[in-house]
Amino acid sequence: MKKIGIGIIGLGYIGMVHLRNSMKLANVHLVGVSDLSRRALREARNAGVEKTFTNYKELLKDDEICSVVIALPTYLHASCVRDAAEAHKHIFLEKPIARNVAEAKEVISVTHRNSVELMIGYPLRFNKAMIRLKEQIRSGTLGDVEVAYATFVDSGPFKHRTQDYAPSPVPEWWFNKELTGGGALVDLGSHMINLLRWYFGEITDIKGCVGYRFNMDFEDRATCLTRFETGTLAVINVGWFSQVRQQKVELFGTVKHAMANDVPPPRVSAAIQMLTMGTTVFWRPYVDELQYFVNCILCDKHPCPTGNDGLKDIEAIELAYENPILSLPVNETPKFKIE
Repeated sequence: MKKIGIGIIGLGYIGMVHLRNSMKLANVHLVGVSDLSRRALREARNAGVEKTFTNYKELLKDDEICSVVIALPTYLHASCVRDAAEAHKHIFLEKPIARNVAEAKEVISVTHRNSVELMIGYPLRFNKAMIRLKEQIRSGTLGDVEVAYATFVDSGPFKHRTQDYAPSPVPEWWFNKELTGGGALVDLGSHMINLLRWYFGEITDIKGCVGYRFNMDFEDRATCLTRFETGTLAVINVGWFSQVRQQKVELFGTVKHAMANDVPPPRVSAAIQMLTMGTTVFWRPYVDELQYFVNCILCDKHPCPTGNDGLKDIEAIELAYENPILSLPVNETPKFKIE
């Protein structure tokens, strides 16, 4: 079986997920990884990775590596993509594509100039429940979808530390708007906007309402009212305010109503799934998206979601910021009336 040589740049939470998944794929050879963290590199070596680098530019010099997975903080996306493209490596880039539209266009331009493939990591497009909704829309079994609700709430960087979790610091870049490009709307909203664009085509209008529960200079929750070219009206809700993760899409059509959830399974179910399938249903889309990317490179096909998809998602997010339905002032403490 022909194998493709891959390098992973960035070994944070999602980077380690890609590391584990790449080692499960029969047609992938994980050649090397790069990160500034000595601890992360030690974990990679313990997992069986032979080559580790603290400078990703050294990784890019390795001729065994044909493609790279970039899982760096958002503010490093544009520069890392440029270096990888100029090294003629195909690129799987974690969402969002960049901090803003200008950077997104730079990312697309440099990959085109160097004739390398670019895929943006959106695992919901590989989630079986979400795919079933897509098939129902396409087949017409729902009729015309008039209204859609898309919700993605979790704890973001504010995860409650219980006895089940070892305390760990939150990277400083998470709290710097200049480095992230925004808050929950960029982090979580990009997932839901991309998914709904996949369902209903391009966005014709979008307005946003952002909130600041945690009194920072970027939003920790957002609600967007969105119109698509099919005529479907969607309400997108995202936020970092919940310790219970919820990711759900509801579609209301003229014939039927359909819904899909994407939540981690209970521990016992997760353990059984790991033993029987090698991964859980929740994490399966991350395996499948990487397998799809690798297959595209081996078969000389253009992978999706494309860089242009990532650009359109950022364009929609910027438009939502610029066109508020209602905006709550920054640093206004929520007021609760107790009777």
